[in-house]
Formats: sequence, C-alpha cells, structure tokens
Amino acid sequence: MSLLASWLASSPPDAAVEIAPERVSAATMSGRGTSLNVQSHATEALPAGAVVASLGAHNIHDRAAVTAAVRSVLSRLSGRISRVALIIPDVSLKVSLIRFDQVPAQRDDLDQLVRWQVRKSAPFPIEDACVSYTRGAALTNGGAEFVVAVARRDIVEEYEQVCTASGVYAGLVDSATFSALNYVIASANAPNGDWLAVHMRPGYTSIAIVRGEDLIFFRNRPEDDEESLTDLVHQTAMYYQDRLAGQGFSRVLLGGSGHLPDTVDMARQGLEERLGGKVDPLGPSDVLTPLTGMLLRTRRETVGA
Repeated sequence: MSLLASWLASSPPDAAVEIAPERVSAATMSGRGTSLNVQSHATEALPAGAVVASLGAHNIHDRAAVTAAVRSVLSRLSGRISRVALIIPDVSLKVSLIRFDQVPAQRDDLDQLVRWQVRKSAPFPIEDACVSYTRGAALTNGGAEFVVAVARRDIVEEYEQVCTASGVYAGLVDSATFSALNYVIASANAPNGDWLAVHMRPGYTSIAIVRGEDLIFFRNRPEDDEESLTDLVHQTAMYYQDRLAGQGFSRVLLGGSGHLPDTVDMARQGLEERLGGKVDPLGPSDVLTPLTGMLLRTRRETVGA
C-alpha cells in the first residue's frame, strides 16, 4: 500500500518488526509460494511513554528502552537477522488519496506532481518529508488515483535508527494498518469486490475501504475522538454509497486491540448491529496480522521469492 523507503535487494527481509507505543514485536517466515508459514515470533512490552506516536513531534522518547526491546525480540527469533521490514504506527504518517486525469509518463515528473499536490495539505514543510506513493484505482477517463503517504523524515529516521542500534538494517517502512490490509490481500480467501476493514489500536482506529486490491478510502480516528466508532463506520458506509459508487461490501473485517481486553469484541457487536451483517476477523491476531502482512507483501514484491 505504501512505501516510505525503497527495498533494493533481490531477496526478502529476514524478519518484520513492528514498533508500537505499547510493544515491540517481530516475526520470521519460512517456506515458498503457497506454503509460507510464520516460523517464529516474539513480543516485548514497552514502558509507558517510551514511544508516543505522532505526526508532528518526536516519537521515540526512550531510545534505550526501545532499542533493548528490539534486541530482545530479535534474539528470540529463529535464524540470523540482519535486514528487517519495519512497521510504524498509522498516526506517524498522513495518508491521502489523490487523482490525476493525466499521469506523467516520466517517473521524475510524476514525483514532482505528487509532491506539489500533497504540499498543500502536509502539516510540515514538504522539504522535510518522506513522500511515497502507490498507484491505485484506474479512472474511467484514463487517469489514475494514487495512495500517498507523507511523514516527517526525522520521525521515520528515529524508528530506523533504533533498528540500526539493535544491529539490523530497516530497508522497508510501512504502517500498521497497511500491513494488515496486505495480509488480507495476500491471503487465500481474499475478499472479492469492495470490502471494509477496521483496524483498532489503543491510541487510534483506522478505517479503510478496498476495491479488489485498490485502496479507495482511508481515515484515521484518534483515540480522543468523541464520535463513536459505530457512527463513524456508518458515515463511512454512507459516503461509500454516495461518492464512491458503492454497491455493498462483500466483507467487513475488524481486528486489532484496545486498552481493555473486550474492546474489539464490543466494537464487533456494535458494528454488526449497525451494519446489519457479520463482521469477520481481520487476521490471525493483533500481533501477527501486520507482521505477517508485511512478510507476505515483501515476498510478493521481491524478485524470485
């Protein structure tokens, strides 16, 4: 869904690592083709305040604690780990969907056009940003929509530097929800048509609508938003019907975690009552879904994997 750094090797990473405000987790994968499986995984809790996810301020507040946690989870994985794919919180970046009626043929021209377009909405100087984009849905007039991720360069570097201090190189960076969506897209029972995904985390909830494999709607809801999740999802469904030519969701998926153990279960019940249908799990677990999605994605994109 989004690249904040380019993966330039011809083989997939050794592991995926997620740094979240509440924990660090990591996983490795074995096998090839349709026989891929999680080989090992580990999780380490972080002290409160060690990571404070934010779009406009420093995220890593206790580098020593986060570095120690990364080293701990990596030491418990199977095999030698030197290269990792890194997952960071959704709220550490800004996601936009932009449309171009005409797409420049040259990559440099497209880069400049994307940066000029997102400059207007970026909450910090575009010169200080990592800007990455992925081609999305095709438009009927021959144009295309692009999914654009913007993050402050120094914030991305904070996460990367923790990995470097732990003895590994982070060559690819993506967000938690995009990694979870990639798990769904890569799974054997990937939804057909349009589908809705709700990914909950203790500090935020992200809502995505995907058409096949193309993201057509994305919204992040901070924890302190006074509007209820069920109301927000209902509004999203109405917008989908009115503005995105929606014909109905083939599946509705929910996953993640909250501050309380029953947060996701309560959200599932509310969504099923409000939407009038079944809500399925987004993936195997809060910890493994983004990690597995990242690992599956790298194998799809890597030559010869």
